[in-house]
Amino acid sequence: MVRTVGTTARGIRAPIIKKGDDLINIVMDCVLNAAKQEGFELENKDIIGITESLVARAQGNYATVDDIAKDISQKFDGDIGVVFPILSRNRFAIILKGIALTGKKIHLFLKYPCDEVGNQLMDIDKMEELGINPYTDMLTEKEYRKLFGEKVVHPFTGIDYVKTYKDLAINNNIEIYLSNNPSDILNYVDDVLVANIHDRERTKKILKKAGARKVYGLDDILTQPINGSGYNPEYGLLGSNLASENEVKLFPRDSQYYVEEIQKNMWEKLGKKIEVLIYGDGAFKDPVGKIWELADPTVSPGYTSGLEGTPNEIKLKYLADTELKNLDEKKAQEIIKNKISNKDNNLIGKEESMGTTPRRLIDLLGSLCDLVSGSGDKGTPIVLIQGYFDNYATE
Repeated sequence: MVRTVGTTARGIRAPIIKKGDDLINIVMDCVLNAAKQEGFELENKDIIGITESLVARAQGNYATVDDIAKDISQKFDGDIGVVFPILSRNRFAIILKGIALTGKKIHLFLKYPCDEVGNQLMDIDKMEELGINPYTDMLTEKEYRKLFGEKVVHPFTGIDYVKTYKDLAINNNIEIYLSNNPSDILNYVDDVLVANIHDRERTKKILKKAGARKVYGLDDILTQPINGSGYNPEYGLLGSNLASENEVKLFPRDSQYYVEEIQKNMWEKLGKKIEVLIYGDGAFKDPVGKIWELADPTVSPGYTSGLEGTPNEIKLKYLADTELKNLDEKKAQEIIKNKISNKDNNLIGKEESMGTTPRRLIDLLGSLCDLVSGSGDKGTPIVLIQGYFDNYATE
């Protein structure tokens, strides 16, 4: 029988996970029960995706704003410069609340016209009309308000982030500036906390070269427990989310252990090699809001070895429009299947691969999982992907 379905992705429902739950067995049971109820079989090279929040919750990987304040106070003895955080109530506002609790003076630098992941602080056309040069010009909060108005809201959330961040001050200890040059912060303070995500190492390098006295990143905060708190030795506060008014959920620890244990246990139970990854935010850009989704330090903090690498695929559309253009359907299918079955192990630079996606498998798969599970009330924090490694020649 000719195969009629390629890749499928199913959201798998799971119970509400709490600290101390046996996540490995819960994930396995959820997938196996779904297969039984829905009448499908698990196969070699199927992929189980688990959202990072399940792992962090099972670990109890949480910290309070007081824990953040204490670690900041241990690392900084005077005023603090904070550069380039993203604009987010869920991600950074709770962290800033903890920093403000130190009572230290905070000089907060925001990138413009948008943050690192695309959240807007101003209309780019108006910025250009006003003659503002984002490469050279620094704006104080007062200048920003004079130019753009007393209320500038995010087009999706309706939040004025400058006001939101300013309102977190204690005894007026937060001053806000707009600049894209991290070295400008050194006009106000010598010690700096780097708060951007993907360009953090470059920002640290620039500041150190410019003469900063102390330079830490969010990935350096809460790398160890504070008063028994959660922690992340690799990412610190990066990837954390608002859990409650005074608490954050951190990015999970030991992700590799979980994926390898699930893979091993599924092999022992089924005799099938199932690939497993833990995923956070997907890596894709919204075409309307121009927001790049990825606010975590990585799409996947843990994955099994079969998910290493990038796709090695032939572009069917290219073949269809070139050498197969004048062939009948049966002959074209025969040639396509033969080409796929005998393709080189590395198609980089070859014409037949032109237009294929040169992204890591874990980024593609993590993004797919993130879209399937959603971030709201679907209740499917586990995703099962089948047929991903199949192709047109697979029967």
